Amino acid sequence: MAKKSVIARQKKRERMVAQYADRRAELRANKDYEALQRLPRDASPSRLRNRCQFTGRARGYIRVYGVSRIAFRDMARAGKIPGIRKSSW
Repeated sequence: MAKKSVIARQKKRERMVAQYADRRAELRANKDYEALQRLPRDASPSRLRNRCQFTGRARGYIRVYGVSRIAFRDMARAGKIPGIRKSSW
């Protein structure tokens, strides 16, 4: 489980990216890069990090399912992901 402060910071950034999305698009269309630089840093989508929606873990993120490899494994073992089962050969 990631620290609560890290998860809260990520959610704050997500809200800020959504808030400034229209303004950023407008400034980029007008090629006003100086005004774009004056926007808050956390308004940039590149500062977001993919995190597991259950644990907040940033590494080992499986994009298709939106969870980390550990949460994916637990969910697959519990049968909560359709079409996924433990392999054996």
